[in-house]
Amino acid sequence: MRMTRKHTGQVFTLIAALALTACGPQTSAPHAEGQALTTDGIDLSRYDIVDLSHAFGPDTVYWPTAPLRFEQETVFEGEREDGMFYSAFTFAGPEHGGTHLDAPYHFHPKGDKAAAVPLSRLVAPAVVIDVSEQAGDDPLYRLTPRDLTAFETAHGEIAPGTIVLLRTGWSRFWPDAERYLGGTDPAALAFPSFGEDAARMLVEERKVAAMGVDTGSTDYGPSTDFPVHRIMGAANVPGFENLTALDRLPATGALMIALPMKIEGGSGGPLRAIALVPKAE
Repeated sequence: MRMTRKHTGQVFTLIAALALTACGPQTSAPHAEGQALTTDGIDLSRYDIVDLSHAFGPDTVYWPTAPLRFEQETVFEGEREDGMFYSAFTFAGPEHGGTHLDAPYHFHPKGDKAAAVPLSRLVAPAVVIDVSEQAGDDPLYRLTPRDLTAFETAHGEIAPGTIVLLRTGWSRFWPDAERYLGGTDPAALAFPSFGEDAARMLVEERKVAAMGVDTGSTDYGPSTDFPVHRIMGAANVPGFENLTALDRLPATGALMIALPMKIEGGSGGPLRAIALVPKAE
């Protein structure tokens, strides 16, 4: 779906409303079941809300070198002596695993840490570049400047402040770590992602807000020097990894809301990412 002028206005109005909400409390009337949910006059029922995140659990995929996996322990679950049901759990896990944020600090000493990433980089219009066909033929495929040129010829130039999402189709393998990562040897992984030249074009020329992908890394599987991570970190651009459901988003026209756990001093963290997609009229 091409973003119309009307949709563009709706998306940027939503961004403004969300930014205001993030800065302080907003007044709004309660809504009953079946009524339109609105925020400052914006009818959210006119949007499909798409969950772009994998749930965290025993099968969550982590980088092969991660020291542990997602762990959850029960503090209490069941009926108390007074008859009231109660449940509480503890959890632990590496910052980088499952659907998560890569803060710029992950690969650059002067980059923003997780809690300092500006909301303007986490809530923004999104475009989806689909290379699932190329990746289907080549599991080591990397996005090229030619791919970007073809995308922009069809959909218009990527505007500054846009979140660029790369759809490879790899989320269909989740949570089979062997197929999703291409193995367990960190020096011989196999999955597609962004290419170095394309990343440089997006970050340095298009001035994108963030970059995300439905694979285990914004660098392709065999990478050991992680040039895309370093390019992004130097430009203070965060990354979103292990996304899903990108096939449910249009090439342009969606608003992404990617809110990670706000870990003080962190290099990343678990992420709940969603997209608002205008419904067809």
